[in-house]
Amino acid sequence: MTAPELVLTSSEMRQADRATIENGIPGIELMRRAGRAVADSAEKLAAPGDRIIVAAGPGQNGGDGFIAAALLFDRGYQVSLGLLGTPDRLAGDAAEAAKGWYGKVERVEDLSFHGADLIIDALFGTGLARDLEGAARLAVERMNASGRPILAVDLPSGIDGDSGAVRGVAVKATRTVTFAVRKPCHLLMPGRAYCGPVEVADIGIGGDTLEAKGGTLFANHATLWTHALPRPGLSSHKYERGHTLVASGGATRTGAARLAARAALRIGSGLVTVASPPEALGVNAAHLTAIMLRGCDGPEGLNTMLQDQRFNSLVLGPALGIHAGTRAMVAVAVHARRSLVLDADALTSFEGLATELHGAFRHAPSVLTPHDGEFNRLFKGHPDLVDPASKIERVRRAAAYTGAVVVLKGADTVIAAPDGRAAINENGTPYLATAGSGDTLCGLIAGLMAQGVPAFEAACAGVWIHAEAGASFGPGLIAEDLAELVPGVLRDLLR
Repeated sequence: MTAPELVLTSSEMRQADRATIENGIPGIELMRRAGRAVADSAEKLAAPGDRIIVAAGPGQNGGDGFIAAALLFDRGYQVSLGLLGTPDRLAGDAAEAAKGWYGKVERVEDLSFHGADLIIDALFGTGLARDLEGAARLAVERMNASGRPILAVDLPSGIDGDSGAVRGVAVKATRTVTFAVRKPCHLLMPGRAYCGPVEVADIGIGGDTLEAKGGTLFANHATLWTHALPRPGLSSHKYERGHTLVASGGATRTGAARLAARAALRIGSGLVTVASPPEALGVNAAHLTAIMLRGCDGPEGLNTMLQDQRFNSLVLGPALGIHAGTRAMVAVAVHARRSLVLDADALTSFEGLATELHGAFRHAPSVLTPHDGEFNRLFKGHPDLVDPASKIERVRRAAAYTGAVVVLKGADTVIAAPDGRAAINENGTPYLATAGSGDTLCGLIAGLMAQGVPAFEAACAGVWIHAEAGASFGPGLIAEDLAELVPGVLRDLLR
């Protein structure tokens, strides 16, 4: 089976570069390979004899640009090169790379990008630590205004390599070529929107080296979790596939729980029960068929239900109400040590009370699924959790703090486990921005956990399957559609 796709941060990538050099591949050779990869990628965007302008920076990224420029000139292209700064300021491998370029070196701010058939952005790579200003900012603005195709080297200049944030202004690339592995900015928004399709070039940094220097951050693809998906055998029966319990809100707030319950059933939970307040039993009964229904009067009722050990997975939060009673139900669930998914009201009920959840979920598989607003409300007063610029770092810290897997939802959903593993999702679709979509996601994750899938893998799989189902429907998607699309996604995964 294909290995999961590693993603390395800027510092991890620098460590991998150094380790490769220490193992016998000179830095200039790595730069030559990178420059060759840039030239090869440029040829896919340019016609023979086209005019190509290379905008080179003063560091390693610029060195890649110098090598690519020389190779493209030798291949018959009309190549102009502009440098940010002066050649005498180049150092190390970048200075060595510049020796191979025999053409004119212009000031990057003097380049006329409008005359290009292709622009190669080799200004800045992952090491950018401040907002662009002066000549660099002007060059990026003029590249973007040219309307010409842009190939970014490693990442678009002006994008923060680890957070995906725009540092003042950034190149809007047509395509990006990066080296060895993708970086967080290639998957996180808004950086992902600036990259275009990302090509990963092998420049000889070994997989063992990459894993040794990183190994905890992944792109959320099926290779990360398909091994954990349940595969019922000929003798399987429903009691082996777990029993998911979903807590319902009051009589006018029942739909969210039913969406979660339906999703849990469709993802394979052998049995699913909605725990309903007495006043909502009639409403829920009118809508449920394969899903069972039980009366449950608040925290005491939930505690009584959970005396039945067959309920092995629980969803709390969707439309449950924001109040002390919801907090008490969470406390009952935590004490019962069942697989648990918390969303929506179960999180917002702890606004300003995050200390009550500190380490609360260390004793049973648990998943929290906030969006940005819920995350910030839950952890307000905890700047160490809310303030980091990197979404990955925020989610990792929240997971370590609570002891739960945390799913921070969005166009670039990030999933993190308390042990530091994290994954960035990239198959999301804007059509999932519809009422009830998050309730369905809760049910998918809980239904997988009911079948014994570990919390991190269940969360990653649930997020990906949820997004894939939404994308397969497209315009007009509503939450009720999602669960019905899950069997088709599963069929393709398990084929």
